[in-house]
Formats: sequence, C-alpha cells, structure tokens
Amino acid sequence: MKKILITGGAGFIGSHVVRLFVNKYPDYTIVNLDKLTYAGNLANLKDIEQKANYKFVKGDIVDAVFINDLFQTEQFDAVIHLAAESHVDRSITNPLDFVMTNVIGTVNLLNAAKNLWKPELGKEMTDKRFYHVSTDEVYGTLNETGMFTEETAYDPHSPYSASKASSDHFVRAYGDTYGLPIVISNCSNNYGPFHFPEKLIPLCINNIKNNKPLPIYGKGENIRDWLFVEDHARAIDVIFHSAKNSSTYNVGGHNEWTNIDVIRLLCKIMDGKLGREEGESAKLITFVKDRAGHDLRYAIDSTKLQNELGWKPSLQFEEGLERTVDWFLENEEWLENITSGAYQEYYQHQYL
Repeated sequence: MKKILITGGAGFIGSHVVRLFVNKYPDYTIVNLDKLTYAGNLANLKDIEQKANYKFVKGDIVDAVFINDLFQTEQFDAVIHLAAESHVDRSITNPLDFVMTNVIGTVNLLNAAKNLWKPELGKEMTDKRFYHVSTDEVYGTLNETGMFTEETAYDPHSPYSASKASSDHFVRAYGDTYGLPIVISNCSNNYGPFHFPEKLIPLCINNIKNNKPLPIYGKGENIRDWLFVEDHARAIDVIFHSAKNSSTYNVGGHNEWTNIDVIRLLCKIMDGKLGREEGESAKLITFVKDRAGHDLRYAIDSTKLQNELGWKPSLQFEEGLERTVDWFLENEEWLENITSGAYQEYYQHQYL
C-alpha cells in the first residue's frame, strides 16, 4: 500500500486531486496536509472525508520541525506538492508571505523527503516520488505568437511567479544534488467547481448573480490559456504514475481567451441561466486600473505530455464554463459560506 502526502489538498486544485486519488486508488492511503488558510476549505471534500483511505492533517509546511516529524511518523512513499500562496494581487501586497510558503515551505518538504528516503546520487529510486506542481507564470509573458514549452527560459514578473520559479529551481537542485526522485509540472489557468471566489471567473459569477460590478484590469486584453480543473487533476494522476524521474511537463488546455472575452461569454451564459435579457449582465463590466507587472499573454504547449503520456484535455472552454456556472448556481450555500467567512469559523474550530 502506498502512502501519499498531498499538500494543499483543501484548496481548489488540491481538493480535486485528493478526491481523484482517494476514489480511484482505494489501496493508497491519502494524507491531506493543509494549513487551512483563507483559501483552504474542507467543505470541498465532504463527499470523501469519511473514506477509509483518507486522512486530514492540519499543519504549516513552513514549520520544518513539524514537517520532518510528520514524514518520520507517517513514512510517506510519495509527495504531491500543491500547497502554495497563489494570488498575484496578494503577492504584490505581501511578497514575503509568498517567499515563506512557496520557497521555504517547499525546501522543508524536500529536506523531509530526503531525510526519510535517503536517496543516493546516481541510483534510481523507482518506489518514491516527489511531485512538485507549479505554474506557467514562471515563464513570464508572451507576445502575440509562440507558446511556452518545457525548454522556455524562466522570466517571472510578479512576486508570486518569482516564488514559484524559485521553488521549481530548488526541486530540480535536490534531484541533481541528492538524487531525490522529482518531477515537475507547470500548468495554465484552471477553472471549475470549488474555485475560490477571489479569482476572475468565480468572482464574476458571484457578482453577476448579485448585480455587482465586474472589475476587469486595463482593457481586458490579457490572454490566458484556460484548463478545466478536473482535466488538470487527470494530468497530475498520469504524470505522477508514468513520468520518468527529473522530467518536466507543461499542462495546458489550448484554450486561449482574452479576459474580456471570457467575461462576455460568462455574462451570456449567466443571462440564460438567470432568465435575464441577453446583454443585461454585460452592463456590469467595469474596467479598472491595470495590475502592476501584468503579463500580456500565456499559452502552454502540452505536446510533450500528450505524445509521451497520452493525456489530453477533455473539454472545450465553452462547455467547461457552462458546467462551472451550473455548479456555482447549484451550490449557493458553499459560495455564501465562503463570502461570509463561515467556512473558516467552522473548520478552524474543528481543528484548533
């Protein structure tokens, strides 16, 4: 039986990965480690929290002693590391928080894995795995043409992307220096159920529902490659089980949209779902001052992942966005608990 640590498993992407692994691999023990910051919500995992092969641990990856003790106690066979501060605006305001969690926290996990597994440089470890989940933002920005590949040089432009780039470098360094069995993936923008409503799509769904302004940076011309979160979870599953040690894979949806076109499509879908006259929700669009260091365009080339490991995205953006809207409209209590802060009061009390 494999025992796998998934960090950040109460977050948006992490909860989808935890659910997939718990349901798909009953012979694995999945330990979900999460600090339960504002973005961590155990309500995301209510459907699997009683499963025999699932365990939750509340803790902070910045606490090196705690992390090392956890590894020694649980004897993990593998790590899927998703825990991260990830909101660019917050990184501009509080960059040190991102350094601590994304850099120091990652190094603490690497050290704990090294101490437990005792890798030897030059000897392949086939029964262990340290999988670091990263972002396409480490590559910087693109002009109107071209795509990020696994060979693209790093060029981060925000404190968030700089912290993730640094953590990527540390993961590779531990593979090269100590022989730690590492893999890395860099993914494009995710969307879907359980998305925390400070991010663009869920924020605008909630604001449209409540007839509030839809804040769009600049002229809305920034382009992102969107991937349905369940497709990302499937990619993580495939990479975790099939990638060679020290390999890197880009994960993307081949769905490039400008921010303004995303919101216009979202407004059209919401008008239909809410029984509004078409064009009504679009009146809420409000352009605001652009974000500092705002990258123009991201586009991921996931050819390597598709050709070598057989993964491909299952949904086009229009279908995935409609499914996302349906989920948020059907789960109003979840959204209300987030926006009111009630979700934190309940779970923080449980895990004090």
